[in-house]
Order: sequence, then structure tokens, then C-alpha cells
Amino acid sequence: MAEETFLFEIITPTQAMLSQQAELVIIPGAAGNFGVLPHHSPLLSSLRPGTIEIRERGLKVLRQIFVEGGFCEVTPDRCTVLAEEALDVKEISRDVAEERLKRAHDSLMVAGAFNVRIAAERDVRAAEAMLAAIEQLEH
Repeated sequence: MAEETFLFEIITPTQAMLSQQAELVIIPGAAGNFGVLPHHSPLLSSLRPGTIEIRERGLKVLRQIFVEGGFCEVTPDRCTVLAEEALDVKEISRDVAEERLKRAHDSLMVAGAFNVRIAAERDVRAAEAMLAAIEQLEH
């Protein structure tokens, strides 16, 4: 009997990044990580900055993708992520992530207006999550 899978897609404002069959995907939801398997109950969740892990049923990580934020819709046969930004973790350099974090902290330090400060805090969280994704991949 063939293993069951579902269609997993990641779409950004600029491209359809990924469309493949998957056995298990771990998603960084706003309320915490959650796993998606075939026949999952319908779900709609916002995303926090973090790493999506595509895994085989034996839990081996096949691919890691950093997402800055967005939304995820799950149906029994599909999981679609609409991400503000999505990058394969293997393609992110530590230097780029550290520079992004430095710029985000600098913006936060000079943020005056409330809405500017909220955006700067969001950028810091995204940059910290990107650096954490790289560190996890290195270990």
C-alpha cells in the first residue's frame, strides 16, 4: 500500500515557491508549531516568523524553509502557506541574517511613532527567527 500524502504549497507575493506532495509538515503557527498530516481537519492559522519543516513520516527532515509570516490554510488533502517571505534555510548566509538583525535593531532604536515601533519590533522578531533557523541547520 502506498504511503498517503497531501499537496503542500508555499506561495509568496512574487512566486509560487513550492508545490509538492508531503507526508508531514511542521508549521510555525502564531499560537505555536503544529503538524500537518494527510486528512488533517480544516484549519486556518496566521504564521509567526520561523521555519517550516518538511519531514518524512519517520520524522527525518527533508527540507527547511524560513517564513517571515503570513497565513496557512489546511484541508484534508492540501496545505497552502501564503508567506510574506519564504527562503530555503540552506540558501541563507549567516552574514546576511546577522546584518538583517543589526538593521532591525537599529531601526527599533530610532523608532519614534507607535506604528513605526511595532513594525521595527516585527522586523527584529523576523531577523531573530532567521538567525535561529541558520543556527538550527548548523547543529
